[in-house]
Amino acid sequence: MRKEKIIVTSALPYANGPIHLGHLAGAYLPADIFVRYKRLRGADIIYICGTDEHGVPITIEAEKKGISPKDIVDKYYKIHKESFEKFGIKFDNFSRTTLKIHYETSQDFFLKLYEKGFLKKKRTKQLYCPKCKRFLADRFVEGICPYCKKKGARGDQCENCGKWLEQTKILEPKCKICLTTPIIKETYHWYIPLGNFQEKIKNWILSKKGWRENVINFCLGWFNEGLEDRAVTRDLEWGVPVPLEEAKGKVLYVWFDAPIGYISSTKEWAIKNGTPDRWKEYWKNPDAKLYHFIGKDNIVFHAIFFPIMLMGYGEFNLPDNVIANEFLNLEGQKISTSRNFAVWLDDYLSKFPPDPLRYALTTILPETRDTDFSWKYFQERNNSELADILGNFINRTLSFVKVNYDGVVPLPGEFNENDREILDRIYTFLDNSGRMIENFEFRKAILEVMNIARLANKYFNDEQPWKTIKGNPERCRTTIYLCLEITRVLALAIYSFMPFSSGKILKMLNLDKWKDKLNWTEFLNEKLRGGHKLGEPFILFKKIEDKDIIPEIKKLEGVLDMSEKKEEKPEPELIDINEFMKVDLRVARVLKAERVPKTDKLLKMEVDDGKGKRQVIAGISEQYSPEDMVGKNIVIVANLKPATIRGIQSNGMLLAAVSDDDLSLITVEKDIPAGSRVR
Repeated sequence: MRKEKIIVTSALPYANGPIHLGHLAGAYLPADIFVRYKRLRGADIIYICGTDEHGVPITIEAEKKGISPKDIVDKYYKIHKESFEKFGIKFDNFSRTTLKIHYETSQDFFLKLYEKGFLKKKRTKQLYCPKCKRFLADRFVEGICPYCKKKGARGDQCENCGKWLEQTKILEPKCKICLTTPIIKETYHWYIPLGNFQEKIKNWILSKKGWRENVINFCLGWFNEGLEDRAVTRDLEWGVPVPLEEAKGKVLYVWFDAPIGYISSTKEWAIKNGTPDRWKEYWKNPDAKLYHFIGKDNIVFHAIFFPIMLMGYGEFNLPDNVIANEFLNLEGQKISTSRNFAVWLDDYLSKFPPDPLRYALTTILPETRDTDFSWKYFQERNNSELADILGNFINRTLSFVKVNYDGVVPLPGEFNENDREILDRIYTFLDNSGRMIENFEFRKAILEVMNIARLANKYFNDEQPWKTIKGNPERCRTTIYLCLEITRVLALAIYSFMPFSSGKILKMLNLDKWKDKLNWTEFLNEKLRGGHKLGEPFILFKKIEDKDIIPEIKKLEGVLDMSEKKEEKPEPELIDINEFMKVDLRVARVLKAERVPKTDKLLKMEVDDGKGKRQVIAGISEQYSPEDMVGKNIVIVANLKPATIRGIQSNGMLLAAVSDDDLSLITVEKDIPAGSRVR
């Protein structure tokens, strides 16, 4: 029988900060569970990842600290690799996008698409910082989102509404480094015309079975708006150089080169194993399956952009599934790395063992909706389930054997009907758990595993071996033997979720030969034999006390308190009359008004300012229709510098009173001439 051939990837983490719980729940823990399970079942599976080392945030952090980007990525590559290993995330290869093999692979992709005519060079307008003397790529820009009006929108995406942003459309943009207001300057880049692939990629996605609704719906939203040309190059110094003579000083855009990191990492893995061409068995073999595990903020890249790149190149397999999780919140709040409101993996591992966190996170993985992690929840899951149910059953069973049978597996008698029913139910739970992992339903899968432990405890209590050892020793031996068999099954059942604890159970059962070599079928078939000497029993899960988690809770509360203080709005600075008189406030009459296409809030108005006509764009369409506006005498700031909003120039700003949930225009009561000064 041919082995199932699978390659699994997790989103490449940025090498500009440590891993936090949101990362684990989104892309890494679910993938690790799946890989471990499929390997147990005999699949030929490899798990590939690495650090994304070319993002603009890395360059920004390096500039702020006065060091090179290489210093940043070297530091965090080591932290990521060590943290993942200590947490039991078992990659077959954990690579880096600064390696030569990645540069070569990424440049090959660019050239192949270029030679096939899929890339086109276009002149474009981009924000340029006159003080820093450079074009501002992506997160070098920060301002107000033109869609949801939230401050802090980045130059590539708004974290609040999730919209992909054209940086020239951002309101009130600032250079992230020096806070200078940038100017618009012309440059050129190479673009991939995603729209040319829209029907092909749409039909491909709609043909998929078993994909999560959030992925399908997210993609359909993009298709409904229409895929547009997307730049694949950037004006930066840090990144993969564009392999064209005419593109000196330009690098590949990180969204283009990062997913290629999966391929270059697989190539590196093959070379390390002495089989340089073996990577093709997973990427170019039609019988192989490719699974991406990501957070929902990465859906567009893995379900649309990267597949289009693979289609354009040819020869490569497309993803069989893109498993995207929603977001994990923390103590009822959004995780915020900028505020340090997070539980960092390296910090956690310095205080607690990995498996309790692996378990707690698995029970609340954000598979279909956002979920919440709290330290109290973590403590409760560890104490009431791992310690009091799973750990308790294993400890009472093995301790009973040590005390009453000198640590040797007793010879059982005939199983009665209840014994056989218990075993049937145990194996049903085990099979259910496996089937759910196959369907990427990890929360349900871990519940089935805990059902084994719950049923085992009930069986132990109902059979009362502490009594039957005196009145019916054969029955006692049979009961304890069955409990040991369930313990052995539990070692297999929890392996994908809690590998360290699985190894500890095997050690207590003196089955170390299976450690890291577990095989589902072979292990289940090799039953325990009477007379087998067990190892020494020990406590599998220690209780976590209040004193252990209170400092962690207070740490997060302190972050929130500091944030609230920072967000307190100071009293406006007093100005003198001369400063106020610089603002030219005038009455303007609205002559025409219409909605800006493909926007929810913007109105485009033609107004008479007393000297002539001018165009003003305002985000008021939720409160005022175009028909409402025509004929109104509004107040505008007439000497405001022009701004470009959604590609349309706005020459002025109207005044309005704004509360948290409403907006009201400042209008003039009497029919006063247009152009009248407001004082």
